[in-house]
Amino acid sequence: MSIKAYQRAATQAENPRELEYRAFGQVTAGLVRIKDAELPPASVAEVLDANRKLWNLLSADCSASENALPMSLRAQIISLALWVARYSSAVMREGADVEPLIDINRTMMEGLAARETAAPAL
Repeated sequence: MSIKAYQRAATQAENPRELEYRAFGQVTAGLVRIKDAELPPASVAEVLDANRKLWNLLSADCSASENALPMSLRAQIISLALWVARYSSAVMREGADVEPLIDINRTMMEGLAARETAAPAL
């Protein structure tokens, strides 16, 4: 089985929360590589852009009227997405520490994992 076929099958088997967790894991791993100075500048921009895109996607989802999350949580996620966009620019332009982006992503991952274990089995 090719890697693309495996990825497609894995994606189809995951629920949205698992997909979000995996996406955060991937971009957070890239952010850690930035912190550890393992990436060239072009790759730093790609990782920051991928992180920003993930947060923009979450923000757009939280803006949708059919989103079932509580309004206050949706507002917090949108606010965090705006902060991530601004702070990512500071990392690129001013060399700001990437650690706050790592921290916020890990916090989201913890929340997603906690909600997964609290969800009833189907």
